[in-house]
Amino acid sequence: MTRTRIKICGLTRPEDVVAAVEAGVDAVGFVFYPPSPRFISFEHAAALAALLPPFVGAVGLFVEPEAAFVAAALRAVPLQWLQFHGDESDARCAELARADGGRGLPWIKAVRMREGVDLLESAASHPGARALLVDAFVEGYGGAGRTFDWSLVPPKFDRPLVLSGGLDAANVGEAVRRLRPWAVDVSSGVESAKGIKDAAKMAAFIAQVRDADG
Repeated sequence: MTRTRIKICGLTRPEDVVAAVEAGVDAVGFVFYPPSPRFISFEHAAALAALLPPFVGAVGLFVEPEAAFVAAALRAVPLQWLQFHGDESDARCAELARADGGRGLPWIKAVRMREGVDLLESAASHPGARALLVDAFVEGYGGAGRTFDWSLVPPKFDRPLVLSGGLDAANVGEAVRRLRPWAVDVSSGVESAKGIKDAAKMAAFIAQVRDADG
């Protein structure tokens, strides 16, 4: 059985990064979308990323950013992945991934799911994405703790799938068993307040994913 990867997004405190790593997370996400309550500066993100051990990745989350903004992030923070949550095209994502003039980081494209959204069409229109992240369609681009109808995910989706949207320790096991995603991504479901992670909730979440993996 393939092990489901786990990303915890929206970290803002050193102690939360340490707790996430101790619980067994595969990646952590830093939010670079200023309207978000989980937004942090590049300097803050760099300090948090310095706490990560080898093989735990740092992901930068952006929503329709300017290239100069992404370039500044790439210069300041040792990111391994980029995650785009707006209406960015495949070409725009690829351009942004090379914003600092380098070879370009791998990137993930988020798709906000609701009736009428065709995930296969979204995947076809973003061939450069290493994975598609499915989230609930909410105002403010994620972190609202709302699930979506998992049946909207095609049963034979053949791209790496990152499942997000309203996940917590109570439902993530069922989600993994039903959809068998490549990875799960959680933010509000392991928080005590917006941007404040709860170590016990993170550990419980990860334990449920591992149990579902068998």
